[in-house]
Parts: sequence; structure tokens; C-alpha cells
Amino acid sequence: MENRFLDYAALTIAVIGALNWGLIGFFNFNLVAWIFGSGGWLSRIIYALVGICGLYLLTFFAKVRQA
Repeated sequence: MENRFLDYAALTIAVIGALNWGLIGFFNFNLVAWIFGSGGWLSRIIYALVGICGLYLLTFFAKVRQA
């Protein structure tokens, strides 16, 4: 059973998280903290969602092996 919406949503959130880490690494600019404030509860939720989506995307390795 495939859930394409969940796949695309997780991939989109993970890419946004990766872009944020790229901005931190290259320019020392944290986009999430800039938008939602540093250390706030909303920022922590965003970081948690990115982490959960990254863990979910590990299942893509199994999908690639099946294809």
C-alpha cells in the first residue's frame, strides 16, 4: 500500500530541513530560527518534524530495493 502524499510531504519537509542546514553551514544563517524565533516551541516542532521525516525517508531504501 502506497501513500504518495505522505512520501511527498516527508520529502518536501526533509528538503526544507536540508536547505536550512546548508544555510547554517555556508552562511551561519538559521532560517527556521529567523522565521519562528530561536529556541521557541514552534521551532522545536519544526526541527522534530524534519527529524521524523528523515527517519521516515529511510524506508525509501526498502522501496528502491523492491523496484
